[in-house]
Amino acid sequence: MKQSIITAFLGKTQDRFSEYQQTTGLKERLELVAQIPGMTGVEVVYPYETGDPADTKQMMDELGLEFAAINANIKKETQWVPGAISRPSKELRTKAIEIIKRAKDYAKRVGAPLVTCCPLSDGYDNLLQVDYPKAWRNMIESVAEAADYLPEIPLFLEYKINETRVHCHLDSCAKTIVLLKEVQNSATGVTIDFGHSLLAKENPAQVLSLCEESGIDYYLHTNDNDWNFDWDLIGASRNFLHTVEFFFYAKEYGYDKYFTADASPRIFDMVGFFTQHTAMNLAIWNLVEQLDRAKYRKLMAEERFMELMELIRKEIYRLP
Repeated sequence: MKQSIITAFLGKTQDRFSEYQQTTGLKERLELVAQIPGMTGVEVVYPYETGDPADTKQMMDELGLEFAAINANIKKETQWVPGAISRPSKELRTKAIEIIKRAKDYAKRVGAPLVTCCPLSDGYDNLLQVDYPKAWRNMIESVAEAADYLPEIPLFLEYKINETRVHCHLDSCAKTIVLLKEVQNSATGVTIDFGHSLLAKENPAQVLSLCEESGIDYYLHTNDNDWNFDWDLIGASRNFLHTVEFFFYAKEYGYDKYFTADASPRIFDMVGFFTQHTAMNLAIWNLVEQLDRAKYRKLMAEERFMELMELIRKEIYRLP
């Protein structure tokens, strides 16, 4: 199991009410990652964390770390607060597409395998606010152009039901798959964030299977929440069996990319927080490895529900 972290969570973060932790530079963040047992990769945010590619690659090599992904941020700047790749303005869309292309350039130079992008500002707050079909077509065309550039660096889209908009255009896995089917470029995929899936009232394991069976590639973010807000808690701290099932299907499908922590320590010690997150994921991964998954799949196919419940009680919850 390869685990990584979005390095932005190893510095100062903030919400509407307060700020958390201290400001850190990328070097400090990478040094913190190296202190977390079992954490070997990073997802770095472009262009806000990325410095000179050669310098960054050297720091990574010295610390024995790998890139899980480069995260293209197209929501921070004021011009994109109302949206980026769905906007009526071609100029604004082009600028956002350029950020994704430059993130791909950066990924290629540092040896990152993929670029992920979460177009959170693309959506709407009020009814009768946006032209839905036009916004949808703009997104398809924007993603298609970005995906066509450097196809050896695939582009993964991360969906979320809301935030920063009341309604994000890409609010579910199924809708993201529909968009990528329209794009018609195999160098694309879905970033499945465990917590975002819960917020959309999805089952994370089911959406992983949906991508697999739809022929859509995927990249996984780990965290947890209470189904009501994107708290980015330590994995499995609220939804243990959902995490077991998520990892069950990841193993079944031979997922070999990084499991990236999209989690926020806020008031907690950063290294301690991510040490527990990584350890929890690995423990569940090892538990799933011990299960006779063929037996579970056979019982599922035969709808032998009570036998499955007995296995879950004894083998997963470890209860008599």
